[in-house]
Amino acid sequence: MNSSSSSETLPAPRIEPHVWRIAIVVILGAIMSVLDTTIVNVALDDLSKDLHSSLDSIQWVVTGYMLALAAVIPVTGWAARRFGSRRLYLIALVAFTVGSALCGLANSTGELVAFRVMQGIGGGMLMPIGQMVLVKAAGPRNLPRVMAAIGVPIILAPVFGPTLGGLLLEHAGWQWIFLVNLPVGVIALVTALRLLPKDQPEDAGSLDFIGLVLVAAGLVGVTYGLAESGSAGSLVAGKVLVPVVVGLVLIAAFVLRALRIPAPLLDVRLYKNRAFAAASVTTFCLGAALFGAMILMPLYFQQVRGEDAVTTGLLLMPQGVGAAFAMRMSASATERWGGGVTALIGGAITVVATIPFVLIGGGTSYWLIGVAMVFRGFGIGMSMMPAMTAAFAVLRPDQVNHATPQLNVLQRVGGSVGTAILSVVLTNHLTDAAGAARAAGHAPTADSLASAFGSTYWWVLGVTAFALVPTLLLSLVERSARNAGVAETPAPAAIEDLELALEAV
Repeated sequence: MNSSSSSETLPAPRIEPHVWRIAIVVILGAIMSVLDTTIVNVALDDLSKDLHSSLDSIQWVVTGYMLALAAVIPVTGWAARRFGSRRLYLIALVAFTVGSALCGLANSTGELVAFRVMQGIGGGMLMPIGQMVLVKAAGPRNLPRVMAAIGVPIILAPVFGPTLGGLLLEHAGWQWIFLVNLPVGVIALVTALRLLPKDQPEDAGSLDFIGLVLVAAGLVGVTYGLAESGSAGSLVAGKVLVPVVVGLVLIAAFVLRALRIPAPLLDVRLYKNRAFAAASVTTFCLGAALFGAMILMPLYFQQVRGEDAVTTGLLLMPQGVGAAFAMRMSASATERWGGGVTALIGGAITVVATIPFVLIGGGTSYWLIGVAMVFRGFGIGMSMMPAMTAAFAVLRPDQVNHATPQLNVLQRVGGSVGTAILSVVLTNHLTDAAGAARAAGHAPTADSLASAFGSTYWWVLGVTAFALVPTLLLSLVERSARNAGVAETPAPAAIEDLELALEAV
């Protein structure tokens, strides 16, 4: 069947209850994994004092977790086929929950970093495996709605993480930043045991060990180098540039090898599909533009306005409200127009909503900031998950295990790149403001510090505008495929043809 008009009039089928049950399990796992990337940040000073360690050493509590995430994500596709998605998801939940408990009981920096690595190994598997299970269960026509649902923790966790961390730090102690995961982990484990469908291990072949070493070491190198850029104050410092370049060389070697062998760890040939390639680039660029910018407003509230961690978290809530509202709308928009057009609209809204932050001052009204954050959150919610939905919608079921780790890697590395760039830019502007104040014989004023943030937001504006390019490309690819009657687009006109192709496979 290849009728564009008939397919457009067909409503999306009702999502079966078992799909929503799977979504609940995936959301619980995603909340724990994503939340722990930000919740610890507010506790670094307390950790340094209580564990009698320097801030440079205690920073490895964050870096170790990020490196573990980067290293384990590439192997999840092969491991899910080899051991079964359900079994591996349960193992990941146990590893994360036990790691959280051990972190709360740690007595030294070395112990805490080691247990955070264990946490990261579990957390790195939770999101991609959960997405694998959910994408296969939902089917292409229901992807926009279920992807919007699991996108909520991805968008909201970085917003609410510092708030929760500040509350726990103030009223319970840093140990509870980790121990809070225990009840959620137990609930997620019991829920997964009851709700996740049983699956059988497949013939995954032998592990591409050389490929795993290349891509894992490469991602660790890139992630570590970018993480060091904040303390180095430059993207071309030796401790930033060397690991990043080595990491990129290793990743390039992995790609070249993957194109030459029959069963690589990750199937990079997926990028021959124009829609998947465009959606993947979009995912990377949006990760850089959106998650990178999330570091700025908390620092503005604390350094310019003198707010504490809890108040800062509360002031960030409008962005979460806007994002949550957009998530629901993004599902229907993706079903109607396709992921590319929806992501393009969301990106354009984000660009416009960034302009007020370029003009921010030391005494800018909180109401004005809050309204701008609602619209920026709305743009973020309308752009992130539709792009990933577009990528999944053009895949055969057997390709999902290869695609999911790659999309997760692209999103996380994109976020790391954006964070590194904006951290360096902000640091340099703040240093210039402090130097000018010293030369004038006084301390930096609130307006001079705010000006540093406003100048940094010009970069945010540029990066976000650049992210519109791949979203425009994705929308054009979808439109071209729809007009040609080719099932290479998640837009409604081609979804029915895609379903028939999937059934034929």
